[in-house]
Amino acid sequence: MATPLPSNHRRWVLLLVAAQMLFILAVAAAGYATTAYGRVVTLRTLPVDPRDLLYGDYVRLNYTISQVPISLWQETTLPRRRQAVYVVLRPAGEAYEAVRVYAQEPTELPADQIVLRGWIEDRYRRSLHIRYNLERYYVPEGKGKELERKGRHHNMLVRVSIAPWGQARITEAQVLP
Repeated sequence: MATPLPSNHRRWVLLLVAAQMLFILAVAAAGYATTAYGRVVTLRTLPVDPRDLLYGDYVRLNYTISQVPISLWQETTLPRRRQAVYVVLRPAGEAYEAVRVYAQEPTELPADQIVLRGWIEDRYRRSLHIRYNLERYYVPEGKGKELERKGRHHNMLVRVSIAPWGQARITEAQVLP
């Protein structure tokens, strides 16, 4: 027969379980808060491929703001791979476009502009390839190939909610006719 835990140990176990539950709730709340309090921007993209064996159907997205001219870089030293960057976006028709890229988050922007955090994936002679952690959009089982087939020769518009604290989340994706 197992001996009961001393009250000190029991408190620690309960504290650890409570901390884990709070962490899970905080992660879920952050996602909902991003959608609720975030500013929604629309980005133009093309779907690339649709399947992950562990997670199911998804569409890999290649945004127009993922490949930006190096002339948008606002710093004196060239960026490094995996460096965090801050991309300033502004509306341009039905989607937003990149207008500047910084190494530090800019403090003041015109009201129609917003900052999206990304990371330098690659630096080329005339352009920067930037990753935003928004490149995968998970869809219901069986819809990934259909969405890719529809979007293969058509652009897609993706709505992204960007929270005031910088977190971004895809809220909707649609194929343009």
